[in-house]
Amino acid sequence: MYTVRPLTEHDLVQLLHMIKELAAFERLESMVSASEAGLRECLLGEDPCAEVLVAVEGEAACGYAVFYPTMSTFLGSRGLFIEDIYVRPAERGKGVGTMLFERVAALAAERGCGRLEWAVLDWNERAQAFYRRQGAGALDEWSTFRLEGSALAAAAERGQRRQA
Repeated sequence: MYTVRPLTEHDLVQLLHMIKELAAFERLESMVSASEAGLRECLLGEDPCAEVLVAVEGEAACGYAVFYPTMSTFLGSRGLFIEDIYVRPAERGKGVGTMLFERVAALAAERGCGRLEWAVLDWNERAQAFYRRQGAGALDEWSTFRLEGSALAAAAERGQRRQA
């Protein structure tokens, strides 16, 4: 019997393992620099920046969802963004992903959110089909951009110089 509950300190080791499994699945292992200490601070610290739901069977974590608040100026309301939903391969097809997704959706509704958003890799057709079954549609006219590492540092430095 699977249950979905909020992340606890006890789950951090398993969460980090699942994050690395997700990165391997997405062919992005080299991008993972997360640590147990970093996750503890971001997710369970004094000022958490995101929330995590963990799907468990007994004591074993078999999936997770990470999400955080957003805001829509067009709707004039808050929203939630799902950073990750991951289910371990042996548990796929058993409703675990649906349980995680529906719980995040329920939290969004409880919090008065006007939207729930996430990104899916173009090649992950199984995930795209899952989300379509949930009633979601792709925003094909939007592209995701990212600024990180040295490019982020350079933009920050330019901004600081302009402020001086």
